[in-house]
Order: sequence, then C-alpha cells, then structure tokens
Amino acid sequence: MSAATHISLGNPTSPILQTAPLHTLSILVRNKPGVLVRVALVFSRRGYNIESLVVSADVTNGDFSRMTITCSGDPETLEQIIKQVTKLIDVVTAFDHTGQSVYETEVALVKLQCKVADRTELLQITELYSAKVVDYGVDSLIVRIVGAAEKLDVFLSLLRNYEIVELVRSGKIAMTRGLATT
Repeated sequence: MSAATHISLGNPTSPILQTAPLHTLSILVRNKPGVLVRVALVFSRRGYNIESLVVSADVTNGDFSRMTITCSGDPETLEQIIKQVTKLIDVVTAFDHTGQSVYETEVALVKLQCKVADRTELLQITELYSAKVVDYGVDSLIVRIVGAAEKLDVFLSLLRNYEIVELVRSGKIAMTRGLATT
C-alpha cells in the first residue's frame, strides 16, 4: 500500500450489522513453530471467522505464548472448536471469556495527512479521546489511541473527515479481573 493510499472506513451513518455474537478466547500454547497454524486451521475447518488474533510470549515463562482470539459465529460451533483446540498437543488451555468479567483493550496507530490549519481540530479530537500524537511531520501526524473497541470505533469515525494515510489496529487483548488467571 502506498503512503498516499486513502483508507475508507465506511459510511458513518450506516449501522454495523453483527450477525453473530463476538467471542473473546484466551488460549495458552507451547511456544513452538506451527502451533498458530494448527489452531487457525481448527477455526477454518469449521467455517468460523477470526476477527482479530494477538499472540505474545508469556513473560513469566518463555516456553509458552498466549493467544487472544476475537471471533464471531454460532455458539454451538464455538464449543466444538474449543474442544478441538484443547485436544491439540501444544495447547495447554482454551477459554471463552464471553460474559465473564474481563478487562479488554486495543491499540491503534493512525497516520493522517493534515495541513497546519487542520491540526487544531485534530488535536482537540485527540485530546477528547485521550489519544496521543506520537509523531509530528510537516504534513502528517501519527496518533496512538488505546481503549475498548467501541472507543476506537467512535474515534476512527470522527477521523473520516480527514485524509487517513495508514491505519494499524492491534486487535483485542483481554485479562480476567481479580486473581483468576486468563
């Protein structure tokens, strides 16, 4: 994608239609090559769509990694997927956190083409959403925003009036509240 490519974020007045509920899964796996592919294949074989996927090594034990998968589809099929994923040799645990008390967050980086005259309004929007400008260019800004998916969606919809050059969004990460482990 070229630096001048404009990314359309859709029509701000049209509602987002969600046909199936969104689920957040935590999967603890051994940190070995090919594990991600095997987990993703279980979803693919069942026709389940993965909306976002975040994988990171476990800080306390580098032999393991945590996958946070956001997906949508039929709940009964999801139950079967979790059972099949749990049976994979390198999977330690797999949990669906839907309906549980969890803290969820995402991060997004947005590069905007903007003239100096437009910066005041952009900076006001950025401040309102507790976002941070992480790079100032002569004719561009890079903004970082952290928060719930809904907060990022609203923030990005406000930026539709500006030239979005590039957008990178992390996907959801989640952690159970209290002393229970994710």
